[in-house]
Amino acid sequence: MLERRLKWLAGLILIWGGVILCKLVSLQVVHHRQYAGLARARQEQVVKILAPRGTILDRTGAPLAMSVPTQSILVNPQKVPDLGVAADIFSMVLRMDRADLYARLEAARQDGRGYFVVKKKAAWEEAQRLRGMDFDWIQIDSGSERHYPNGPLAAHILGGVDFAEKGNSGIEKVLQAELEGAAGEERVLTDVKGRGIDALVESEPKPGAALTLTIDERLQFVAERELAAAAEAKGAHCGSVVVMNPRNGEILALASYPPYDPNRPPDGTDNPEARLNHASSVPFEPGSVFKVVTLAAALETTQLRPESMIDCGRGSITLFGRTIHEAHGGYGVMSMADVLKHSSNVGAIRIGMTVGEAHMHEYVRRFGFGERTGVPLPAESRGRLRSLERWSKLSLPSISIGQEVSVTALQLAQAASIVANGGLLVRPRLVLKKGGQALPVPAPVRAIKPETAMTMRQMMEGVVLPGGTGYPEARLEGYSVAGKTGSAQIYDVAAKRYTHNYNGTFIGFAPLNNPSIVVVVTLNGTHGNLGFGGRAAAPVFHAVATEALRVLDVPKDLPEAPPPPVVAGNAADKDDLAIADLGSREPNILEESDEETPVAKATAPAGPRVPDFKGKTMRAVLAEAAEKGLPVIPDGSGVARLQRPPAGSVLRQGERIRVRFSR
Repeated sequence: MLERRLKWLAGLILIWGGVILCKLVSLQVVHHRQYAGLARARQEQVVKILAPRGTILDRTGAPLAMSVPTQSILVNPQKVPDLGVAADIFSMVLRMDRADLYARLEAARQDGRGYFVVKKKAAWEEAQRLRGMDFDWIQIDSGSERHYPNGPLAAHILGGVDFAEKGNSGIEKVLQAELEGAAGEERVLTDVKGRGIDALVESEPKPGAALTLTIDERLQFVAERELAAAAEAKGAHCGSVVVMNPRNGEILALASYPPYDPNRPPDGTDNPEARLNHASSVPFEPGSVFKVVTLAAALETTQLRPESMIDCGRGSITLFGRTIHEAHGGYGVMSMADVLKHSSNVGAIRIGMTVGEAHMHEYVRRFGFGERTGVPLPAESRGRLRSLERWSKLSLPSISIGQEVSVTALQLAQAASIVANGGLLVRPRLVLKKGGQALPVPAPVRAIKPETAMTMRQMMEGVVLPGGTGYPEARLEGYSVAGKTGSAQIYDVAAKRYTHNYNGTFIGFAPLNNPSIVVVVTLNGTHGNLGFGGRAAAPVFHAVATEALRVLDVPKDLPEAPPPPVVAGNAADKDDLAIADLGSREPNILEESDEETPVAKATAPAGPRVPDFKGKTMRAVLAEAAEKGLPVIPDGSGVARLQRPPAGSVLRQGERIRVRFSR
């Protein structure tokens, strides 16, 4: 009996051993690869290594956008042993409110959430302290955050990124592929609790390309500062400034108002216009600045010349049963050069009628209107230029004075560059280098003859000379200037009439015979007689162009001269009266309020005298200027060595005193 039992036991042991042997063979031989793969899948994780996003620099190498490392503290509320202890630890280490944190953790647990962000952007020291505590329920994720060191500066160019550092506006969006780089992979070996034991980098991340923009942050700062000051002073709801090199298309500054800070995500309280790039995305009727195109077309397609006499009809002209009035009273017969200088609407219309529809449409296109400039900015507008087949009888006279057509400030800068550089259409450029490699410059296209450009420059100089609509606001000390003002009434679509709100615009370049910069200023929605281009936009041109020529170290081409006499009787005052008279008439789509020539009347200079700052420290200069209410722009350090205007001269309205300091 005992012997039988032993045999049965021995048989069972053999069977059990055989089963174990078979299982071992299955595990170690037959299905070895399968089970080894399952084991690796449980113990190993493939983690993406995010590539550093490319830095964006200005033309001098100053950083405009960069990615900085961040630490995020996370927990799974369902796995936290004691929420009270967790709240105590986090409040102590992360300097957070304990009661608020405990309430949020408790709510997350009750909601069944398995993911809770305790703190984003934790300091490196805070993350290290939590790592040292070695709690398996605390997760610390390393990442990066896009940072814009200058805050709102150039925000409308740079744009921004979302929570995953994907571009969602501006350069960040358009050049996302170049900036984001390529992620790498890392294989991480973990223990049973998912904690890392060892890691092997299988592929290195490829950093995003660094971008060098054509922007100069010094000029960008000045452009944004002057634009904001003018918009607030003149009541404009938006505006823009473009500073461009007319020879190669490099955009040195591109400012848009209102501003915003890309470091702060939208929270629903922002001005909806703040994130629009008004220089490239928001078209408007240009008004009288468009007369530059009209007269250039006339020089190329007709026998008209600057000295050709134009009948301005004493301020009115009747076309197709409609009488069109000059907004500022009007003139009799004057030369074509004076039509531009005094910005006569009737004169420009007569010139446009001489050019004809076909040629006018052709030259508007030659100047780049009706198509995008191609800058790498999202939502760039092509403006509005209807096909020739859709023109009405009034389209030609309307377009001749800058109505029934819409443009962007960037398009105006491109068009002004044609006149400035000798007749070549040069595409605006915003990116200078990608990954350290200079980008090729597109070949320019001949738009007008060199002699036409030269003649237009001379006529545009008259606009900023005594008697012109840009005088004296657009005059520059030591530099010859060419320009054109514009003050287009804004059309009310609902009421089907033009309002007494204006798009005040100024385009200009300097020095006259070898221009280094083109500056375009637009202020949209200005009011009253202070809202015209000569009053609102030209002073911004003066401030921005003065600083740009200084920064670029452009030699002066005019001798130093004392301030010109103050001119009495500003055009804006007369324009305001003329517009009031128009209010009783039927709205006329061709009427535009533009600057009228001031009446030259020499009077004694009015304004404070400039003190002598030479030899004084910067602190002393600024204190004295503040006491006397004088605007001073300091440059350098040490003691004052040079000042402009000189001591004893009269400080004109809107003028600033520049003081250069050196040791």
